Amino acid sequence: MDPHLLRTYVTVARLASFSEAARELGYTQSAVSQHIAALEQDLGAPLLTRRPVLPTAAGERLLEHAGPLLLRLEAARADVVRVAAAPDHGLTLATAPTALGPHVLAALPASGVTLRVLPREEVPAAVATGTADLGLVDGLAAPSDPLRLPDVAPLTTHGVAEEPVCVLLPDTHPLARRTGLRLADLADARWLDAPDTGLPLAQLRAANGGHGFRPALRYDGTDIRALTALAGAGHGLTLLPCSAATGVAGTVAVPVEQPRVVHRTELVCAGAPQGAAATVARALAERR
Repeated sequence: MDPHLLRTYVTVARLASFSEAARELGYTQSAVSQHIAALEQDLGAPLLTRRPVLPTAAGERLLEHAGPLLLRLEAARADVVRVAAAPDHGLTLATAPTALGPHVLAALPASGVTLRVLPREEVPAAVATGTADLGLVDGLAAPSDPLRLPDVAPLTTHGVAEEPVCVLLPDTHPLARRTGLRLADLADARWLDAPDTGLPLAQLRAANGGHGFRPALRYDGTDIRALTALAGAGHGLTLLPCSAATGVAGTVAVPVEQPRVVHRTELVCAGAPQGAAATVARALAERR
């Protein structure tokens, strides 16, 4: 049965008037009469007497079904609207650990996202192969300069954030009270080699003319807290975005003043994002 015809029938039966039903539904009286006639023809039985307007026995039986049917239709409509308004589920976001800055976390939907924290060199491959819908990569760069990504596939990148970088020192370190540091002055210090968590030493060397920054300890992991704990225990220095380096117990985060570099985060996608991926990409762009 056509639900529009059924709704018209219920309204006429409730008001006991074709004209009143037409006024409430916003139809002409002729249209209401046509609806009732079409429904009676479909069911093969008269549903209303005309003078007075009352349900027939068949009409009474139809009314018993009509209420729950129309209610279920309204519930279905509301459910579809609710789902359409909510973020799509099933979005997988591959990310480097330090790419998850406060601006990125604030842009994520409340539900429906799976985060895969990967070594930063693996993020583009995850997007290219479809194991992730979007990727977030980060690195050291001059302000507004794009990052260099592995050439794994034709991928699109969008800059989503830039922030200052800090050297994380134990609070007992001789340089802990400095207000700013030059990378060149730290080229001979003992450093933590944590390519998948801290900013890679190779990038520090590149920023310093290609030399220095010898590793004292290598950390093969993606847990930032483990890395900052190693720095606090004096096992070596590490370079991090200031948001990740600030407030770590037993350490001091000192900004890098020279050279003029930033921690840059970029969104990686294969083609134009769709669905929930487009929602996240749009939110990140707005926060940028």
